Amino acid sequence: MPLRKKTKIVATIGPASNSKKMLLKLVQAGANVFRLNFSHGTHEDHAKVIAAINELNIEENLNICKLQDLQGPKIRIGEVKDNGVEIKPNDILTISSTKEDIGDATKVGTTYKGIVNDVNIGEQILIDDGNLQLEVTDTRKDEIDAKVIYGGILKSRKGINLPNTKVSAPSLTEKDLKDLEFGLANDLDWVALSFVRHADDILDIKKRINEAGKTTKVIAKIEKPEALENIEAIIEVTDALMVARGDLGVEIPMEDVPMAQKKLVQACNRVGKPVIIATQMMESMIENPRPTRAETNDVANAVMDGADALMLSAESAAGKYPLESVASMTRTINAVELSSRSIYNKYYEHDQDSSTHVNDLLVKAACRLSETVEAKAIVGMTKSGYTGYRLALHRSKSNIYIFTNQKHLVNQMGLVWGVKCFYYDKTEGIDDTLKEVENILINRGILKTGDVFINTASMPLHWKGHTNMMKVSVVGQ
Repeated sequence: MPLRKKTKIVATIGPASNSKKMLLKLVQAGANVFRLNFSHGTHEDHAKVIAAINELNIEENLNICKLQDLQGPKIRIGEVKDNGVEIKPNDILTISSTKEDIGDATKVGTTYKGIVNDVNIGEQILIDDGNLQLEVTDTRKDEIDAKVIYGGILKSRKGINLPNTKVSAPSLTEKDLKDLEFGLANDLDWVALSFVRHADDILDIKKRINEAGKTTKVIAKIEKPEALENIEAIIEVTDALMVARGDLGVEIPMEDVPMAQKKLVQACNRVGKPVIIATQMMESMIENPRPTRAETNDVANAVMDGADALMLSAESAAGKYPLESVASMTRTINAVELSSRSIYNKYYEHDQDSSTHVNDLLVKAACRLSETVEAKAIVGMTKSGYTGYRLALHRSKSNIYIFTNQKHLVNQMGLVWGVKCFYYDKTEGIDDTLKEVENILINRGILKTGDVFINTASMPLHWKGHTNMMKVSVVGQ
């Protein structure tokens, strides 16, 4: 049986990868989650990709997870003449909230009308991921003047970051609300909310999801200083986190990003919530068939830090080598997981005041026992997904297999470290159920005669209540 990596890969889908044939190849190379970036493409474009993924899940018996990434209040420069003009140090650039015609080296428009009310004199304006730096020198009713500190070519539609400014724009824009409605109608498994600043941002989108009667889980993208200031409250209410290093590395000093990344991963690991590391993981593979040594080390370190998933952006969406990018990341993950001891058997503490305190202790005990007996697998049964998250929390070296009678969980759990999920909806007695689950794993080539494995389940009815039993078995005995 081929090696099954535990750290998941999120591959962004775009023009380089949106055919059904390529999607299948990406999964075979190691992709677990497909990200649909709603900063680009039409609903019609995304609908075609969703249909292809759904077909592959049925035809190939796959569990591809679908992630919708909302654009959020991304601020951009308006159109600029000649596809780019040069701005030089000490020049004054006027940014207008009302200008709609083509801009030049002296005056441009912006997609964010509230910029004139948010910025103050002396604050920085960073354009194109910080390649251009300006400082606000004057503000008026509909315009601001900014002195160029570091110049270069100013191109149309490039992003604006305001690292010193409290931006008043809501996390969910009008475009996001339309995109969210589309995503929920298509039953996407996860939705990533961009530019999260407060826990209320997460609570707002969760309320909308609940009102729509959907089971979509929420990922908080961390890319603003305010999010770092409020991180404990955000982690408490979100379902997962994404360390969006692109904008985060512009909004805060880039030398602070590595430690921020490690702290965010540790914070999520402690409470058993998935965390994704994103942006520029294999950036050079947009143009080259192999990553740099530094990129390979970046991927390896993210695995050793405890990330649940690693994300490819333009590498898989628009690069020349989407398949090679996924395959290269898979090889690095496998190499680390085969040789590293530090990523396994973490045994995090749990909340003793929790209503699931005793159940959590039992799951932890199952993970400890799996290490002692060198179990090939830990098998759990869940209706909510909770058991899967708790088993992943302790980072057992044994493979984790989850059985559920909730169809939406089968793909949704594809983002969670180490978890492989199966649909199973029978309601026989616990002994018959455990035997049938064992047979399923044997027939799939996951277990063989002599393998030790551990079952966790709820008794007397395995689809009700939290995990309250554990059983050690040997295949063939």
